[in-house]
Amino acid sequence: MTKMDVKTIERNQINDIGSGQEQRARIQENVLQARNLRKSFKGFQLSVPRLELPKGFATALIGENGAGKTTLLNILTGIRLDYKGEISYFGCPEKKIDAQVQEQIGYTGPGSYFLPQWTIRQVEEISGLLFANFHRDRYRALCEELGIGGNGMDATKQVKSLSDGNRMKLMLAAVLARDTKLLILDEPASPLDPLMRDRLCDLIRDYLDQGGGENSVFFSTHNISDMESVTDYAIILENGSIVEEGFVEELKEKYICVKGEAADAGKAGEAMFSMHRSTYGFEGICLSRNLDRLAGMDITLETPTLSQISVAVMKANTSLGKRA
Repeated sequence: MTKMDVKTIERNQINDIGSGQEQRARIQENVLQARNLRKSFKGFQLSVPRLELPKGFATALIGENGAGKTTLLNILTGIRLDYKGEISYFGCPEKKIDAQVQEQIGYTGPGSYFLPQWTIRQVEEISGLLFANFHRDRYRALCEELGIGGNGMDATKQVKSLSDGNRMKLMLAAVLARDTKLLILDEPASPLDPLMRDRLCDLIRDYLDQGGGENSVFFSTHNISDMESVTDYAIILENGSIVEEGFVEELKEKYICVKGEAADAGKAGEAMFSMHRSTYGFEGICLSRNLDRLAGMDITLETPTLSQISVAVMKANTSLGKRA
């Protein structure tokens, strides 16, 4: 490794920060916004003073298990009504959750989304009855494309006979067969294999592209690595609170990955946001504004992945991080 002028690098990063700021400046409205959301359970409280989802983008809700992701999504979709706070949809302050709003929101969630005895064909029939914007031909094409029920799709197969991955694909087919403005997906990648996770990213991109800037996606995940390529905006939720958020490019300007020699690990740790050390050296995440505190050290700097940033932020806001 070669010694670098850290201050020069930091100045260059500050000069380049315009990309993220220009992206934010282009946002004219939010597809959804909420104020002072609160929901209490025994030993846990969801508390979100402000939540805004940028219109026309894919937003990832990132957090470990138990962070409050499903509770928040259930509130936003009207599944859970026992909360305090205000939510408005599609840029209209007076637009609350009602049948008209629900018609424009597509939702997939964990657990028994469809009744276990329903067949693939019955899912089509019931979706057509529930939603005026449901397209049967599109549903059948998606089922065939995603291989639901095996090769040469058998529409008589029951939901309970499908694997977890195929049940998730069935939910995606049903929701993508509708004309909607917002998809809210609770852990859509969890039951999918790596190939299908890649296909899910394609489906999300296609949905956004087809909307011409009007469609938006909000999905939750506790493992962002497989979904990073499709994530435009990220919200990190820990212990029921939002602890970081921003466009991905902005977050990659705010944080930087630092690698250095073992001899510098002790001093570097005082300036690092999160760090791993070994006998061979150290590696971690540093706030870009703190790079001058590493001046004179033999280090290399790299642009962090969203996964690296997310893990560092989560560790800093959980008991695991406090014990480290």
